[in-house]
Parts: sequence; C-alpha cells; structure tokens
Amino acid sequence: MKYSYDFFRDHVGTLRIKLSDGIKLFADFIEDIPTEEEADEYIKIVENVLNGLNEKFEIQLNATSVIIKKEMTVLEHFYTYEEPYENEMETEEFKELMIIWKNKIPERFKKNEI
Repeated sequence: MKYSYDFFRDHVGTLRIKLSDGIKLFADFIEDIPTEEEADEYIKIVENVLNGLNEKFEIQLNATSVIIKKEMTVLEHFYTYEEPYENEMETEEFKELMIIWKNKIPERFKKNEI
C-alpha cells in the first residue's frame, strides 16, 4: 500500500482506520464495511472493473459514494463540512485498502486489541 494508514480505537473502543490526508475521506467508506463477506463483494466489484468486465461501478454507503473506474476511484463525501468533499486514489490501491480492512474486521469490536 503506497498510502500511509494506521489503526486506532475510538472513545468507545471500536477499531477505526486513519488514512493520510490526501485520501482521508476513504476511511468513512471503509469503516462502513461491517463483514468480511461484504468486503469480498466489493473487492470482486473492483476486480471486475480492473479486468474490464465493467467500465465503472458506483457503490453508495451511509455518507459516501465511490465511483470505481479502471485507473482511479473517486470518493464523494455527502456530509463533510469542510473541503475537500472528494478524494481519489488509484483503483489498485483502493482494492488493497479494502483487503487490509477485510483482514482487520474480525478484530473490529474486540476491546483493546489492534
């Protein structure tokens, strides 16, 4: 993964991800993926775009929408009150970020483990 990231626990002990400034809005999308099965579903969608089966694909979750294209994925945040309202990253990196998150999901609601 070319972007920096770190995991931390919030004030109620839930595992969260902190991303570098240029892609920090992607954290709100990633953290809305609650299960490994859902992560696999989204990873498969990204692979389909990367392999040319789909030209693009949009996924909308609670506060965000991602438009996945072969080269770049653009995230739009619906409820942020400060700019930027969008971030973008390479689609291969987006896939890698989802794999990283998928591997952390089993730890998400365990207390005091990172």
